[in-house]
Amino acid sequence: MGIISRLLLFLYVLAVLVMLAIGAGICLQIIPTELWQNMLNKIIARQETLAVLGAMLAASLCLLCVVFSGKKDIAERETDDVELIGGVLVAVEAVISVVERAALTVSGVREVHADVNKISGAIPMKIKLAMVLGQNYSAPQVSAKVSSAVNEALKVALEISEVPVEIKVTEITHAIAERERRVV
Repeated sequence: MGIISRLLLFLYVLAVLVMLAIGAGICLQIIPTELWQNMLNKIIARQETLAVLGAMLAASLCLLCVVFSGKKDIAERETDDVELIGGVLVAVEAVISVVERAALTVSGVREVHADVNKISGAIPMKIKLAMVLGQNYSAPQVSAKVSSAVNEALKVALEISEVPVEIKVTEITHAIAERERRVV
């Protein structure tokens, strides 16, 4: 539900609550009969009353449309899986986990954030990686190694080969790289 629909719903609920409070006051005879009948006659005689009723009708129809369009959003959220060959469904979060772990195994990658976009065709997805590169590492070389590592991990885990991987270096960190330990 969008922000405009929420605001409209808020105003609509406030108007209905005010009308219910006035109706309860009339039924409980808190508001004298002469007072509410005189006010009702004055309100009905005004042209603005028709405009308010029209706005309430429009708000009602708008909210009704939002209710029925919301079911479509729920159905789309439920299919947040990637379908593999053979009808196997894999959650996008699982694919992201495999991709990020594979990218972090490459020397020079400090941090990585993966995004999986489903596409139609023989290859069911496209991968976008945003990574932080360590100082003194070549972005093209590390990117090639990351792409290779991600494709290898997806081939082993999901039996998908040659998934397009788009890599973006978001930062180059000046943190000291971990040195390889030598056995003496």
